[in-house]
Amino acid sequence: MPNQTDTDSKVQTVDSKTQTADVASVSELQKVDATANIVQVTPGKTALVQQKPAAKPSILDNIKGLFGKKTADGKAQIAGSNTQTADGKEQPLTAEERKEILETEKLYNEGLTSIRDIIAPASYEVFYDHINVEGLYAQSYYVYAYPRYLETNWLSPIVNFEVTMDVSQFIYPVGSAQIMRTLKRKVAQFQASLRMNREKGNVSDPALETALEDAEQLRTELQRGQEKFFQFGMYMTIYSDDMKKLQKITKQLESLLGGKLILTKKANLQQEYAFNSTIPICLDELQVNSNMNTSPLSSTFPFISSELTSNDGILYGLNRHNESLVVFDRFSLENANSVVFAKSGAGKSYAIKLEVLRYLMMGVDVIVIDPENEYESLAESVGGSYLRVSLNSDKRINPFDLPAPVDQAELKPGDLLRSAIIDLTGLMKLMMGDMTPTQEGILDRALIDVYATKGITMDTPNPSQFNPPTMEDFHAVLSSMDGAEDMAQRIQKFTTGTYSGVFNKPTNVNLDKGLVVFSVRDLEDQLRPIAMYIILSYIWNRVRSELKKRILVIDEAWSMMQHDDSAKFLFGLVKRARKYYLGVSTITQDVEDFMRSDFGKPIITNSSMQILLKQSPTAMEMLQKVFNLTEGEKYMLLNSGVGQGLFFAGLKHVALQIIASYTEDKIITTNPEEILKGRSERIFENAEKEQNADDKAQTA
Repeated sequence: MPNQTDTDSKVQTVDSKTQTADVASVSELQKVDATANIVQVTPGKTALVQQKPAAKPSILDNIKGLFGKKTADGKAQIAGSNTQTADGKEQPLTAEERKEILETEKLYNEGLTSIRDIIAPASYEVFYDHINVEGLYAQSYYVYAYPRYLETNWLSPIVNFEVTMDVSQFIYPVGSAQIMRTLKRKVAQFQASLRMNREKGNVSDPALETALEDAEQLRTELQRGQEKFFQFGMYMTIYSDDMKKLQKITKQLESLLGGKLILTKKANLQQEYAFNSTIPICLDELQVNSNMNTSPLSSTFPFISSELTSNDGILYGLNRHNESLVVFDRFSLENANSVVFAKSGAGKSYAIKLEVLRYLMMGVDVIVIDPENEYESLAESVGGSYLRVSLNSDKRINPFDLPAPVDQAELKPGDLLRSAIIDLTGLMKLMMGDMTPTQEGILDRALIDVYATKGITMDTPNPSQFNPPTMEDFHAVLSSMDGAEDMAQRIQKFTTGTYSGVFNKPTNVNLDKGLVVFSVRDLEDQLRPIAMYIILSYIWNRVRSELKKRILVIDEAWSMMQHDDSAKFLFGLVKRARKYYLGVSTITQDVEDFMRSDFGKPIITNSSMQILLKQSPTAMEMLQKVFNLTEGEKYMLLNSGVGQGLFFAGLKHVALQIIASYTEDKIITTNPEEILKGRSERIFENAEKEQNADDKAQTA
């Protein structure tokens, strides 16, 4: 028959804050007796010792001495925890004495009522191999043997085992002097055994030689203070509402640990003690301990997966190690810049669109340079602006625009004009190609002169109040200068030639919407880097004109990294963005082209947040060097699925699984089939609305 036991006698403890003058809590006793690793491991505390006068008191007398004393602050004091014995030495209690103390205290506490009794179940049934807690089956195990070497994070499969389970660890420090004497004796025994085997001509025993080597090494490390010695107990209780399922889970657990040569046993006929040892009351009633020194003990630390969760920010996804939420605010870092590397189809555009959508909900303005029309649906859904930049488009950006100053400090004569000329110099080199030093001098003079034609000079107090020149004005100035004929011919195709109409008219776009997307898909490949440069320059001018929280997304940034001038401009933007509350997201799938530029690594260095999704083997070696990836992280990136990767935020990084809600997925999906389906649904909905409107009009 099962033994039905009332909870009062099972887990009765006393709250240390409400204890009376004759009661000491279990936690006070346990603080001295052992350190429970349910919450925190704090090795190095002294073991419970008992006073050893001429007439040794009984265990019960010692227990009675633990109660009834209080310090000045009202807390119970444990008597005899650090007292001298008759010969002036302290002697730790044995495991049997510790267990007897716990049993005696358990008897002493019977009949008392605590908060634990109020919240605990009324009763539970104890069987020889499991416990039934009101229909929930619990089975407890203990670890009794470990391999010679324990690898780091060997506990990870247990912590991440997807079942309901309690794991309890108990660590008892052991005095070095006592262990040194034991090791000295063991070394002598091993040496004697080996000597006898040699004298008898027996074959050497490898196990004996290994034991001697380990004992000598441990003794040396203890003598040098490099290691300390402990007794370690680890117990597990697994829960399930079905007994057959519980048996299956326990077999999986035994197999999982057995594969690491960590041997477990079911606590048969000791299920009650094992269960009490795993619930969070810091009681080691099972007392099944193994000897360990510091190094292997450190590998038992259970909190092995890092978390990246903050009070502010947006949800980026789930931590693949522990299923915790990855919630983070990129603006909380030293800079809000980010880089995203992934192979085609790994989900980088999906991840960035999800980030954009969620930051829009937080009131952050977002500007996107879209090379493949992937953000059109998102812009339509949130009421943003989608601007197509092409030869046939009516949208124009004048590269000669000047920014309005943010504050009076920027009103120094010549500052804005000088900054604009520096940016335009890079643009003209991109448009015209290589230049000689003489041509560079002519270019600088021409840029100064073209602004002067509009009344803007280095002495103008606020040049942004004047109408800026255009590309046609610049071509006219070049044509009138000696030695600039070749340069004028190169620039002519952008004013009256094939590429006219894109960059030679006044600006007619604005950034007033929360989301503004510049599409450059319809531009020729030769024009795309130039267009991205001009768009970025325009955005940068607007960012400096009004200080507010913004994110700038540059998709397929590798195309800008192919040219030194555009790469240099991008790096300058990334480096100065923090001052103007701007976060720049640089996205690319061509890692090699990006890193081939002299500005590739500096851009990564100036980006405090990085997202690495699934990578190709050819790019992996370069990424491993740049991001100092471990072999495990490298393997993870090579074998990740869509939307899986590594998330770096400053010094923290986690394995990330990007997730979106159903509504978000409909807005940001990059699946062509789903996009076509969504467009068809919108067309049908619009047609239905028009039909309903016509019906109402006819009825009226």
